Amino acid sequence: MSRRDWSAWHEAYADPDSALSRRLVVVQARIRETLDEAAPGPVRVVSMCAGEGRDVLGVLDGHPRRTNVRGRLVELDPRLADRARRRAAAIGADLEVVTGDAARSAHYAGAVPADLVLLCGVFGNIGDADVARVVAAAPQLTATGGTVVWTRHRREPDLVPTILDWFAAAGFVQVWLSDKSEGYGVGVHRFAGVQAALRLDETLFRFVDRG
Repeated sequence: MSRRDWSAWHEAYADPDSALSRRLVVVQARIRETLDEAAPGPVRVVSMCAGEGRDVLGVLDGHPRRTNVRGRLVELDPRLADRARRRAAAIGADLEVVTGDAARSAHYAGAVPADLVLLCGVFGNIGDADVARVVAAAPQLTATGGTVVWTRHRREPDLVPTILDWFAAAGFVQVWLSDKSEGYGVGVHRFAGVQAALRLDETLFRFVDRG
């Protein structure tokens, strides 16, 4: 398990010029588009390694579809999970925040298949084989026609082209990808396959210890 202080890591969001803040703006724009285009009725959301929930909660605050959104945010760090829980309550978002290991597939039972799956801040902190494992498991989390928003840095060796291939192999269609020149990768894929049953006993990844 990583020894990184994830609460301190989130402090970079306080700087609007940081890479994290700039990436967050892009992720939020993609989430907003997904909600704007969603069919009438409930919109189910799942967020893996949700942190403080800045991405989805930042969009829901004041969004006209806020009352339609249901779902679950999974975050291991209790401080971050508590912040997400308090902000969700403050804006009236019907999102359950689970304090637990987002790698454990059992934490998504009862919350999937989701119409919007957020894999933001995950792929840059796990090994390549685990990235492949998460993508392969995405059909267990995503409803047919649902959207996955994911992030990954673009440092060399750049894994993003391979991630695109993995999503395609798993039945996803690429909708949007940020330009490599931005220095970060944000991808949007729509699931065109048949939703798979959730395997409750899987550990999907382990964080790489970066100190």
